[in-house]
Amino acid sequence: MPSIKRMLRFCMAFSTVIILLLLIINALILYTVSDQFLTVDDIENLTDVDCIIVLGAGVKPDQTPSLMLKDRLDRSLELYEVGVSKRLLMSGDHGKENYDEVNVMKQYAINAGVNSSMIFMDHAGFSTYESIYRAKDIFGARKVVIVSQKYHLSRALFIANRLGLDAYGVAAVDIQYSGQLQREFREVLARNKDFIVTLFKPEPTFLGDSISLLENGDFTND
Repeated sequence: MPSIKRMLRFCMAFSTVIILLLLIINALILYTVSDQFLTVDDIENLTDVDCIIVLGAGVKPDQTPSLMLKDRLDRSLELYEVGVSKRLLMSGDHGKENYDEVNVMKQYAINAGVNSSMIFMDHAGFSTYESIYRAKDIFGARKVVIVSQKYHLSRALFIANRLGLDAYGVAAVDIQYSGQLQREFREVLARNKDFIVTLFKPEPTFLGDSISLLENGDFTND
C-alpha cells in the first residue's frame, strides 16, 4: 500500500510539472510576440513588405471559405487595399484532389477585385510551421505580414521569428467561433509542439523549386 501511495504522489507531482511547463512555454510564446501585433492603421507605416501571408482554414463543400477563413481573407484584402504589400500569399492544404483551400482563397480575392497575377498559392501549407517555412524557403519572403485569428497568430509569429523572418501580424475580426474553447485548448498544445519543432527546424513535407514573389502569381496555378 505505501508503494502505491508513493507512486500516486509521484504521478501527481510529475503531472503538475508537465502542466506547469506547458503553461510556461505558452506564456513565453505569447509574451515574445506581443509587440508584433499591429492594427490596419498601424501597419500602413510598414515598408518593403514582401507579401501578406494568409494562413488557410477549412472550406465548405460548395467551394467557398468557412467563416473563419473568410474573416482572414477579408482582413488580408483590407491590408492589400491600403498598400501594405502588392502580393498575397495564400498558404493552405491542397494535398488531395478533392480538398483545396488555396484555390478557394485565390478565387475569393479575385472576386474582390485583386489581379490574379498578384496572388500566389502555396499548395503545401499543411501546417502553420510548413506555411511559414515555405514562405521563406520557396517564395523567398523575408519581411511579411501574417493574417489569422488572434489566438492562432501568436504561434505563427513565433515560428516566423525562429525561422528568421521579419514578421508582423494583423488579426482577423475578433469574434467567437463555434467550438472556440476547444480550439483555444488545442492551441496551447500546438504552441508547445511548435516550440519544440522550431528547436530542430525540420524540412516541411514538400520543398521544391524557388518561386520569386517578383514573378507572376499565376505561375503557382495548378
